[in-house]
Amino acid sequence: MKKVVLSGYILILEAELYEIEEALIEHVTLTKAEEGCLVFNVTKDPSNPLRYDVYEEFASQEAFDFHQTRVKSSTWGQVTTNVERHYSIQTLSN
Repeated sequence: MKKVVLSGYILILEAELYEIEEALIEHVTLTKAEEGCLVFNVTKDPSNPLRYDVYEEFASQEAFDFHQTRVKSSTWGQVTTNVERHYSIQTLSN
């Protein structure tokens, strides 16, 4: 089985920062509870308060796809529609 790794960062509009930071708490909790989630880290960049670095590992393509589908209909998915995403996605052998 091959795992899926997503890495990169997001840029948030300053006017939306508070709402997104509040939604992030639940987003992280729900994602870490998903079956197949191996690693899920979203951390604020120390030099840019509007940038969050993202690193995710999922055990399989199916687990990653489930996560993507769940997120689209979640609060996180709704409040981050204006977020600028810069991601790289790789499939790696376990």
